[in-house]
Amino acid sequence: MIVRTCTALVVAFSIVATAQAASPAETRAIAKDAYIYAFAMMESYQTWRLQAVDKSAKGYIGGFNVFRHYSEPFTPANKDIVTPNNDTPYSWAWLDLRAEPMVISVPAVRKDRYYVMQWIDLFTQNFAYVGVRRTGFGAGSYLIAGPQWTGGKPEGIKRVFRAETDIVGTLTRTSLSGPEDVAKVKALQAQYKLQPLSAFLGQPAPPRAPAISFPPYDKARARSHDFIRYLNFLLQFAEPPHPSEVAIRKRFEKIGIGPGKPWDASKVDKDVLAAIDDGVKDGQAAIDALAAKTFDTNGLFGSREQLKTSYLKRDVGALKGLYGNSIEEAWYGGYVGDGSKPSMIHFTKANLPPAKFFWSATLYTLPDRFLYANPINRYSIGDRTKGLVYGKDGSLTLYVGNASPGKDKESNWLPAPAAKYSLVARVYGPSEAARTGKWKLPPLQPAP
Repeated sequence: MIVRTCTALVVAFSIVATAQAASPAETRAIAKDAYIYAFAMMESYQTWRLQAVDKSAKGYIGGFNVFRHYSEPFTPANKDIVTPNNDTPYSWAWLDLRAEPMVISVPAVRKDRYYVMQWIDLFTQNFAYVGVRRTGFGAGSYLIAGPQWTGGKPEGIKRVFRAETDIVGTLTRTSLSGPEDVAKVKALQAQYKLQPLSAFLGQPAPPRAPAISFPPYDKARARSHDFIRYLNFLLQFAEPPHPSEVAIRKRFEKIGIGPGKPWDASKVDKDVLAAIDDGVKDGQAAIDALAAKTFDTNGLFGSREQLKTSYLKRDVGALKGLYGNSIEEAWYGGYVGDGSKPSMIHFTKANLPPAKFFWSATLYTLPDRFLYANPINRYSIGDRTKGLVYGKDGSLTLYVGNASPGKDKESNWLPAPAAKYSLVARVYGPSEAARTGKWKLPPLQPAP
């Protein structure tokens, strides 16, 4: 008991001494930058903790190092995932790479079948891609390794992908052409195989990594000085720091931030906490301000090389669409409209969505971002929509609204609630014009 008490005193003294090393103004400035640095990580933690840790959660996938596949098309009855996507049913997996790397093996697929395995680290950076665009249509095995692993490319492995964090995840998407295609999608998903490197090589497994105590996620605490608790927890899986972040991580130490460091706000001076809370508010305001003027995903998602230290953009990406694809894989954009006011989107032949694979536009209710129940059971529209009618000049007009635009136009109608909605466009395999921002969606305009 005496040892525990002394240890607690040392920890408390360390927190107070560290947090009070900076002036109130400096503390506020550091807290703002640290919160911006941490925001996307915390948004992600909220998701992956439920999926890989919380066995009571509806979205629990079975723990770490296993896949959970979703194959059935989403309907308005599905409420466990926001902005669900029926173009490409999801397969989720979260990997714990502390003990050893994991191997992902994929089958050969037909040239008309699109799939992508997007690999995400704890910073929400897309550090690796396996799929038809990046690695082709053939079968292969790929190694996913954490920051502590120093081995080379094992025999039988096509490529080694190295992550900056010990815990990583994949949001895998497999194209679905309609309800009649579900059985084929299930058969393909069943061939996505995850296994430890030792099992792949037929060698004895290394010792297990120590158990982790995952803190429950509380949004209110994550939006306060207690964001430091979450950041300190997550940083222990991101060692060593990337060279570009050594200095900023050192600066964060002035307010008690560090990999695995304890954080007990009750042991910190109230004026210091107030300065940190002010910094949090400043950081959230900066995120919200950028989000308010961001209408497409160019620059929001990507690798370390693409995003560099653009933490604000990373945050807006997490806020608007957590785990969005890098721009070379998919382009995202859209509109906010009012279904009580009939609208249309007109594409000239030259301005049709420039997709190597396919494109679609999916409508979601606001503010919950679920699919909208409608009489024709159409939740998205795109180049794979059966019966879509193009103009004689190759143009395409889509109609969006609560009321039918007329029998002669219903083939191109996307029903909407008689209220505000979000319409999200996705272009898979976008052209250079889309990737660079030269191609843009035409406006949502009143329908005649």
